[in-house]
Amino acid sequence: MTVDGTARCEELTATGNVPPLVAEVIARARALDFPFSVHPATGRLLAVLAGGVEGGIIGETGSGTGVGVAWMLSTACPGTRIVSIELDGERARQSAELFAGHPEVTILQGDANQLAEHGPFDLLVLDAPSTPGPLDRAVLDPGVHLTPGGVLVKDDLWPLTSWPPRTPDGTEDRARIRWLSDPRMFTTEVTVAEGYAVQIARRRPAGASP
Repeated sequence: MTVDGTARCEELTATGNVPPLVAEVIARARALDFPFSVHPATGRLLAVLAGGVEGGIIGETGSGTGVGVAWMLSTACPGTRIVSIELDGERARQSAELFAGHPEVTILQGDANQLAEHGPFDLLVLDAPSTPGPLDRAVLDPGVHLTPGGVLVKDDLWPLTSWPPRTPDGTEDRARIRWLSDPRMFTTEVTVAEGYAVQIARRRPAGASP
């Protein structure tokens, strides 16, 4: 969730250059005084990735008011399911209500790790902090939680400018390093807007050389 994501999304919405459902969800975020919507540049990236999932399962932690779900739903292929989980009960209820007319979307209320039981995922978007558990980035096993060729996305990263990468408090970012060095994954980082980066990791097919 981006600190000023809702405001940035509103700026883009004003241009008319967003899918109608995305605009509707952004308006809901503003009505709920929720500022932490996904950055619109990341939303577009999620839409691109979601469009490549054909009949599989997309998982997301941290639904917020559903802006990320709306971006992904705007390009999702028929038969693709989207399952998103939100810790806050009221936001989860509002999001479930908003997507009630889309049977391919399920909004859950609970801790991020509870999403694991709905996998493995063809696309897994980690957009919320999680307590230690199966979807904690320190222990997430791509062989369990991603399908072969499945993609993991972690957003709201500061663009990588040195090695090793650091967390905001200056400590070594071990979770970030893990995906960049895990031999089971093809991993890269993309700067989507000034000051915002996204880590994208694809699980290597069986037998693929590192």
